[in-house]
Amino acid sequence: MAAKVKAFLISLLSLKSLTDPAPIHCKVNAQTPTSKLQKCHSEPEKSYNHTLVIDVEGALLKSSPLFPYFMLVAFEGGGPLRAFLLLILYPLICFLSGPMALKAMVMVSFCGIREDGFRVGRAVLPKFFLEDVSLEGFEALMRAEKTVAVSGLPKVMVEGFLEEFLEVGFVLGRELKVVGGYYVGVMEDEKNLEEVFEREKMDGDDAVGIGSLDKGLDHHLFLHCKEIHLVTEADKRKYHLLPRHKYPKPLIFHDGRLAFRPTPMATLAMFMWVPFGFILAILRALVAILLPYKMSIPILSLTGMKLIFKTKPNSSPHISSPNHKKQDPNGILYVSNHRTLLDPLYLSACLNKPVTAVTYSLSRLSELIAPIRTVRLTRNREEDRKTMERLLRQGDLFVCPEGTTCREPYLLRFSPLFGELGAEVVPVAMDAHVSMFYGTTASGLKYMDPLFFLMNPSPSYVVELLDRVCEEYGCCGVGRKSRFEMALFVQKEIGRVLGFQCTQLTRKDKYLMLAGNEGVVSVDNNIHQRK
Repeated sequence: MAAKVKAFLISLLSLKSLTDPAPIHCKVNAQTPTSKLQKCHSEPEKSYNHTLVIDVEGALLKSSPLFPYFMLVAFEGGGPLRAFLLLILYPLICFLSGPMALKAMVMVSFCGIREDGFRVGRAVLPKFFLEDVSLEGFEALMRAEKTVAVSGLPKVMVEGFLEEFLEVGFVLGRELKVVGGYYVGVMEDEKNLEEVFEREKMDGDDAVGIGSLDKGLDHHLFLHCKEIHLVTEADKRKYHLLPRHKYPKPLIFHDGRLAFRPTPMATLAMFMWVPFGFILAILRALVAILLPYKMSIPILSLTGMKLIFKTKPNSSPHISSPNHKKQDPNGILYVSNHRTLLDPLYLSACLNKPVTAVTYSLSRLSELIAPIRTVRLTRNREEDRKTMERLLRQGDLFVCPEGTTCREPYLLRFSPLFGELGAEVVPVAMDAHVSMFYGTTASGLKYMDPLFFLMNPSPSYVVELLDRVCEEYGCCGVGRKSRFEMALFVQKEIGRVLGFQCTQLTRKDKYLMLAGNEGVVSVDNNIHQRK
């Protein structure tokens, strides 16, 4: 039967050159004579009451090269040395055939990585996969009643992206061999699609497949479907990328250091930049620590760092007049969203004066070199409230109620603790932009966060002081609203200014997804929660 289908497809290819390709175009029915073949176009308004089997690399993703995804595995899962090895071997890999090149990249990227510690597939890769999904393939996926995604990649790379973000019913990928808890870099044999239909109780006779002609006629996708829609590289070049607002599930959390798509040329540029970037980061840190703000800000701007500062008339009275006296003896409480560990440093630079920052967890190294005062909190509400009240009596205080950083345009739930202090509250809207390295991590080395941020060629920050909320919320007098209303109001105001969406997600939700824990670490026999 397989030989007959293969011969049938070969006869089809002779007809293909007589027609113009369409995004999803050649309809193949093994039970229909060749003379009755018709061109099939995608119909967004139509809903298919059948099982759709789609080839991930051949029909769902817009781009064909797989190197960026293996580079992410090598860099984020194995480290810079493994990533550099993959890069220098890539010219040799290009001379191999398709299947052999894939096996070579799997070997270099996975060999020696612990199975239970591998979270790149769920914490890092989904962002880059989603940014490469074609709108046409996505619409075909959403119209089907049941969906099966077939991939030639290791299943641990694509399963999280397909199941969690595209809501695919079943993922058929290659399993990796494991010895002693470590991947050995070898893939198991491909599973038969017919076995999947039997186990999942799906009707293979009513299945429609979308695959790529460039993968060859022996692909098992073509052997167990009633109809097949063929896609060429020319078709994929006409595809459109899936816009963010159409994601079935919003991308809020993701991990990893690389902030760009690591194509071969982009990766080469990164490795060439790293030695210079490391020296530049050290110089930037020394300038920020040793020089006063009036001198450090112009010098840092010459190194490529950008800072945009915006204020409103009803923000902080201390900005224009540092010696301004007010009736309230306490300092100002600056409440901000959290982008990186450098948030309070940028606010201090904008105000031209140091502010005290409270944190739930900060590395000893970061505490030692910080140019401003940092104070640890304990997650004990009563103790933390007393600590913050004491610090406010000593001066201005900076707090991030989100409790952890968020890279995407979303705001996590604000802790209402700051609403209990009765202080003059000034909301601060912050946003950070990087081009090469993220300055945050959930599962990596936290003390390296500032260094990675400063290693970017041109990192930028936007800091905007919003109107004080003291008078409206009666913080200093009668009629004070609840701390929950205060937290919700400040969150919505910051979100409105930044154009960010407010959520009820918390630090715990972030760490459970990205690191597989609740963000709790032990430091000097004390329990702290990571930011």
